Parts: sequence; structure tokens; C-alpha cells
Amino acid sequence: MKAIFKGIGTFFQTIWKLINFTRKFVLNLIFLVIVGAIIFAFNSDDESADKPEASALVLDLSGPIVEQKNYDNPLDSVVSNVMGQPPVKQNVLFDIVEAIRTAATDSSITGLVLNLKNMPETSLTKLRYIAKAIQEFKASGKPVYAYGGHYSQSQYYLASYADKIFMSPDGGVMLTGYGTYTLYYKSLLEKLDVTTHVFRVGTYKSFVEPYIRDGMSAAAKEANTVWLDQLWAAYTSDVAKNRNIDAATLTPEMDNFIEQLTAVKGDFAQLSKKMGLVDELVTRPQLSQILIKAFGDNGEHSFKQISYYDYLSMLVDDQEPSKNKVAVVVASGAIVDGKSSQGTAGGDTIAGLLRKARFDKDVKSVILRVDSPGGSAFASEVIRNEVDALKDAGKPVVVSMSSVAASGGYWISSSASKIIAQPTTITGSIGIFAILTTFEKSLEKLGVYSDGVGTTPFAGVGVTRALPENIAKIFQMGVDNGYQRFIGLVSKYRHMSLEQADKIAQGRVWTGKDAKARGLVDELGDFDTAITEAVALAKVDNYQLVWMQQPLSPIQQFFKEMSGEVKAQVVSMVLGDTPNALAPVTKVAKDLTSLSNFNDPNGRYAFCLNCSTVN
Repeated sequence: MKAIFKGIGTFFQTIWKLINFTRKFVLNLIFLVIVGAIIFAFNSDDESADKPEASALVLDLSGPIVEQKNYDNPLDSVVSNVMGQPPVKQNVLFDIVEAIRTAATDSSITGLVLNLKNMPETSLTKLRYIAKAIQEFKASGKPVYAYGGHYSQSQYYLASYADKIFMSPDGGVMLTGYGTYTLYYKSLLEKLDVTTHVFRVGTYKSFVEPYIRDGMSAAAKEANTVWLDQLWAAYTSDVAKNRNIDAATLTPEMDNFIEQLTAVKGDFAQLSKKMGLVDELVTRPQLSQILIKAFGDNGEHSFKQISYYDYLSMLVDDQEPSKNKVAVVVASGAIVDGKSSQGTAGGDTIAGLLRKARFDKDVKSVILRVDSPGGSAFASEVIRNEVDALKDAGKPVVVSMSSVAASGGYWISSSASKIIAQPTTITGSIGIFAILTTFEKSLEKLGVYSDGVGTTPFAGVGVTRALPENIAKIFQMGVDNGYQRFIGLVSKYRHMSLEQADKIAQGRVWTGKDAKARGLVDELGDFDTAITEAVALAKVDNYQLVWMQQPLSPIQQFFKEMSGEVKAQVVSMVLGDTPNALAPVTKVAKDLTSLSNFNDPNGRYAFCLNCSTVN
């Protein structure tokens, strides 16, 4: 007995040590971050950098391009580092476009240089909006140059808009096309004796497939091929036009590609030039001389230049204050019930911002910017209710669809005054599903059984017991009801019969172009188009664009304003470098726990898996 008590005591001592260590770790981390911020403040210049005269603007984007910057929690940086993911910058799409447009009319900016080596893969829809600004810059008569050692697909798309493309003699252009791939776990779950119960409506609702199949279904492949081909056709058409080459050049047959590569003895750089993808192959010293000749010598053996990040920090909002405001609310990321967290669109948060716009007497219309593959059906309806409330208050709502506005992303858009999408927007995926995994078989193998009594048939339902057949029927009925509500919204607000809505629903994904042809969107256009429509519907002349954001607490504001470099250095001091070998494990863990991030109170989801895995 004494040994038992001793063992229990040791157990609790271990738990306490773990708790104490965690407490000290968090406190020490916060202390180090604050110290780092103070050191940075003392070492930084008191005055902001002066804008150099007659300089080229260097678009040196580093990190993902987002619709709206998330609050960067320092603890998230710790987690990212542990998972082998270094902290990265977030580049707001509209900031990039605004900076380029401002530079076009700025007499101190003599040209634009695209240095995109650190820009990750980005959706074609976002790239097209940036490309539009680059074209406007070129129209000002100022030159645009692009250079890089290698070009990824997204990097090359923007580079193709340059007057001249330079590349290293040892470089290459990697155009891989578009695809959507995910991992499938049916056999793994069977080996683990995990039972997966799936309830869905929609022939093409493929979110649940990774849990019930070992590969993509024929229906999903059919639907995905259609919109992927359209995206690639749009990409190759734009690039071919910019480079004055045949679009077929960008999609060669494999045998033909090997033959061409053999002819240049495996030299990818020479092949890229021969195909017309780049203009000149130059070393870095040669490139430096070319750019110095174009923009002047800065006295430091380089050309006169200013980084995008420095230029952006100098821009000021010169909008005239107005009593006529057009409010912009961004719904970006998976839709979840409750408050927004990093990378998610919380139903309560987005609804709260829409409500705030409704009660602001100066707001005359609202743009709901949607970049979401969906999520919680309940949270989606919470957001949509606020869209209706705005309309009832006499304030029109224009939905501007970004890269993806599918499933729940379409749900929140469905009743807007006007829906605008770009041709390459991914939308539709109108369907509902629910999924429940139970572990009774795996527990039984371990000799663990669940038994007891309850006052109703629902009392014993849980992950440790087999799902009764009647309960499964109830789940499916709930999903059926959710689907009928979804297509009912489409029928009502898109002015079509239920039969027509059901025909174009079924969980099928559409491009913006196809969605327009089927009546799911009103007009093809970008964010600029949405502004024009919102102003027209509000019937105002002078207006002010205001971005609705959740206010930060003082401590959150402190961390937000802190230099990203300081935070990265502090995290490195605490944890050191973590190998990227954990990345594959992280991917599997993320997939297998993705459902735990969904929190719909009814367990019903409108989410498009393939829309969020395009690469």
C-alpha cells in the first residue's frame, strides 16, 4: 500500500514539475520578447528612412500574400519553429497593389524591379490583381524589369509582365501546372480499427473522401479536372500574351520536352531562353551593371533603389474624411463558430464587424471580401444573417470573391445585393457533410468496453461506442435538411427553381467564369469592380473606403508593432533551429486532426477540401 501511495505521489510530482516548467517557459519567453523589443527600439533609427530620389521600387516580396494581416501571436511563432516552419511576413494584397499604383505617379520612382525569389506560390486570382497594377505602372512609361536565379510558377507569372526578364545562367523556370492532391487514410484507419461514419449530400462533396477511400473518386477527378484545366488555360494564356509566344509552348508533351532539353545538353537556363521565357542570362555582377545603367549608381556598387517594405512604410492614407463610407469586411480562412483565430474566419467576429458597419450611420454600403473554402454551416448562417440585416437597413452588400469562395464561402455570399468573382475564382461546392469517428473496435482490442444505461437513446452516443443505426439515420436527416436549406438560399436569392439549384449544386466546384454562366455570380471583376458597384448602389459621389477590423488589446498591439525580425531572433534564442525533417509528420498530424478544428454545434459542414489544396 505504501508503494502505491509513493507511486501516486511521484506521479503528481511529475505533473507539477511539468506545469511549473511550462509556466516558467512562457514567462521567460515573454520577458525575452520584451527585452528584444527594447534592444531593437534603442538600436533603430529615431527617424524613418528618407525616400531616396530617382530610385527604382524593388518588389522584394517575402512571405505569403494574404487578404488581411492576422495578429501575429508570439506563441504561434514558437509552435511554428518547433514544427520546422520559420516565422514569415504576411503581405496584404491590397497594400502591394496600392504601393505599385502610388509608385506609378510618384516622380521619385523611376522604375519597377521584380525580385520575387522569396515569394511563395500564390493563387492566380491574387496574382492577376497584382499584375493589373504592374500593367498600370508600365502605362506610366516607366520600365519594369524582373530578375532571379530561378523562377517558380507564381514568380514567373508576375515576371512575365516585365519589359525584360533576366535570369542566372545556372537558373531555370519551373512551370508545373495546377493540381490538387491530398493524403488518404482509409486503410490506416481500418488498421487502427477506427470506424468512420460519413453523412453527406452531393455527388461531388469530396471532403470526406480521405477518410473513407484510398484515392480520389472518379466524380471528384472529373469535376476537379475541369476547373484545374481552366486555371491553367488562364495562366498560360496570360503568360503567352505577355511573352508573345504560343501558349502550347508552356505545356509541352513530355517526350518533346526531353528532346528539347537534350538539344541544349540538359541546360535548363538555355532552354528557358530558347523557349522565349527569359530575355537574357546574366550573372549577378552583369545584372548589377545593367540596373546601374538604367537607374543610376547609389554609391554602394548597386543601383538606386528602395525596397517595397520601406516604400510601403512611407505611404500615408490621404483619403479625405467623408460622411459617405464604404466599409470592407474580410472573411478569410476556414469558417468556424465563435471568434476568429489565426487563419480562420470566426462567425461571431465577422458577424460583429458587419453589425458594426450596420450601426455606423456614415457607412452607406459594405463590401464583403470572401477568401474561404467554407467550414461551419452554423457559423456561415450567422454571418449571412448579418448580410440580410444590412440590406434590411438599406445598406447594400457587395460580395467580392477572391481566390476561393466555395461551400460555406458561397453560403455567406448567397444573399448579397451583388456577387462579383474573377474568372479564376473557385466557388460553388454547394453541399453539406458530417463525419464522426468512433473507436469501439480499437478499444475492444485493448480489452476496454463501454457499457451503461441512459434515459434516452442519445445518452450513450459517443466516440467510444458503436453508432446505432437509428442515430445514423438522424444524422443523415440533419445533413439532408442542411443541404435543402443551402439550395433553398441559392434558389431564393439567385432567382432559380430548387431543381435548377440542385442541379448546379451537388458539391460541385465551379470557376468564377462557369459560376457566372450558371447564375451563381452576377459579374466578373476584381476588387476594383466591387468598389465601383458598392459606390453605385449606395448612390454617393465622394466616399471613403474603411477596413473593418477587430480592435486589438494593448498587449496584442504591442506584439503586432514589434519588428518581425526581433520576434524571430527571440524565438531562435529560446528554441534554436529545428530540422525540417518534421514536415511530413506535421502534414499527417494536421490532416488527421483537421476535424478537431471544426466546431459546428450541429456537426454539419460546408467545406471544400480540394479548393484549399491547389498547388
